[in-house]
Amino acid sequence: MRQPAHFALIPTMAVALFSCRPAAPLSVKTGTPTPPPVVTSPSAAPVRESAPSRPISTPSIARKSIRGIEFEGVTFDARSHRLLVIDQSLGPGTSFHSAQDVAASHGALAALNAGFFTPEGKPLGLVVTNGRRYGAWNSASSLGSGIFAENASGALLIARRSSSAAFSDARELIQAGPLLVENSAGVGGLDQEKPAIRSVMLTDGGNLWWIGKTSLCTLAALGEALASGSPAPWPVRHALNLDGGRSTDFFVSAKVPGGPIERRGIFNRPVRNFLILMPR
Repeated sequence: MRQPAHFALIPTMAVALFSCRPAAPLSVKTGTPTPPPVVTSPSAAPVRESAPSRPISTPSIARKSIRGIEFEGVTFDARSHRLLVIDQSLGPGTSFHSAQDVAASHGALAALNAGFFTPEGKPLGLVVTNGRRYGAWNSASSLGSGIFAENASGALLIARRSSSAAFSDARELIQAGPLLVENSAGVGGLDQEKPAIRSVMLTDGGNLWWIGKTSLCTLAALGEALASGSPAPWPVRHALNLDGGRSTDFFVSAKVPGGPIERRGIFNRPVRNFLILMPR
């Protein structure tokens, strides 16, 4: 049985950036008897009641063009589904060659590459999977300024790195960044010079989530687009940038209506870890 992790967040020296790859297979349990409560960033304003009263039982593919950026992803309800972190402790590509590989191995509905990693294949930030911790706390780089986590009660959240109380009991966690949207507003100071394909996750601040990829864009343009519109059928409250560029690897299985989808570049590099979508 998966047990909650309680850990101290330890500052460490900033490490040189590279990109990510996958980890050794982990056992996955999908049964959760009761739906989790809604959790948002501690600094967030009250959550909009945008989710339906009953959980949406089936994830769906959601595509949209916003300000010239093409979004392709899958939307799901966190009351019926969850995201698990799959990390390759022996380094990128040592267990899974692609998002499709990791999805097939775990029977996942979808998979997306996740956190950044160093040239040596170490996580560029903290990673928690099934209560086990890898890497070290990234206290300086913008690539670790945001957190995705599932807490001990099963709630999913996106939070700023400084909101440590929000994820101190996380059993699944990826440190990534930068944040693109926070409390429904675009985050300022994002890079305007380096276009790339992006891997992204976003939420309505409650139970509704979207994970997927974009077309070529800068971080600044992406933040502005998500602050003005949404690739999902609900408004974006929080959005987090994951590792992108040549690391971008997105897969949706045929179990999701409209699937399968595989988006992996010809020159894609193996990554350290993935997020996989599983039923509760």
